[in-house]
Amino acid sequence: MDRRRGLSLRLKLTLSYAGFLLLAGALLMVLLWVLLVRSFPDRAPGPPRRPPGLLAVGGPAAATAVAFLLFFGLLGGWVLAGRMLAPLNRITDAARRASDGSLSHRIRMDGPDDEFHELADVLDTMLERLESQVTEQQRFAANASHELRTPLAISQTLLDVARKDPTWDRDELIERLHVVNTRAIDLTEALLLLSRSDRRSFTREPVDLSLVAEEAAETLLPLAERRGIKLGVAGEAARVTGSAELVLRMVTNLVQNAIVHNLPAGGTVTVHTGPDEDASVVRVENTGPPLPPDLVPTLTEPFHRGTKRTRTGEHAGVGLGLAIVASIVRAHDGTLELAARPEGGLVATVRLPR
Repeated sequence: MDRRRGLSLRLKLTLSYAGFLLLAGALLMVLLWVLLVRSFPDRAPGPPRRPPGLLAVGGPAAATAVAFLLFFGLLGGWVLAGRMLAPLNRITDAARRASDGSLSHRIRMDGPDDEFHELADVLDTMLERLESQVTEQQRFAANASHELRTPLAISQTLLDVARKDPTWDRDELIERLHVVNTRAIDLTEALLLLSRSDRRSFTREPVDLSLVAEEAAETLLPLAERRGIKLGVAGEAARVTGSAELVLRMVTNLVQNAIVHNLPAGGTVTVHTGPDEDASVVRVENTGPPLPPDLVPTLTEPFHRGTKRTRTGEHAGVGLGLAIVASIVRAHDGTLELAARPEGGLVATVRLPR
């Protein structure tokens, strides 16, 4: 990026230093002149007389001193300004690299803890967050493109097979296309919801987590019964301020995830709500297969599934359940904690400001 023509900051500081030094020297010489004039008493009538030969002797010396001050001010100001602005040049270089798309560069300013050091640390933190977000967005876009392309490719394959084979059962084709289309719609809606929660474009209102938990459990009770899962809700009122729709989706996703990722039969899902100091808590705990400790932190990543990559049947999922939960929690300035149970299963704890 080309800079507009004009004096550089270093040159401006140099001229300022030199001008200030020159002005100080000139004032000092004027003061000395006044003191010298007053030191010679003038007793004769008429205007005061100047000291004999003072101007002739002091004039060249004063001019030489002024020239020395000007030269010394310019040279010293240029060196001092360069040393003072050296950290700013490093910061500018890092900002220029970032504007060109390189977010991996860090300033890592050393030296005294001054304003430039603080500015460099802030810029390093900003670059680190930007790099993390850009990397996450790129990975998310690639995964979303892959997930959306899969149902479209399946639909195209089904239509090509049906066109080449007129004897293929039409009802079976419609049923398969319906399943694939439903999955594509669910994925699109999940992506839109995830984008909405990330933008925080929602209206805040009072919400009771205990009522939300009961509504989510009532909705998913048929699914739990079909899978032989015992679903229970307990706890106290836990009030927060946020989007009732998003909070309901958050709890629903947690409960649905706990039902789907459970034992084949005889499993349990427990939902507990209540206040905890300055936060309101909803905790969803389920039985299930043991989870490796290194797998738990990755469960909130988009399109990451804790068991098999794909599942069939009702509530097959698109790999965005816990990612949506994490996004909604962040949008409400809360925290999400996932912990594997020693005997198997998962404990998901959401804390939202009261």
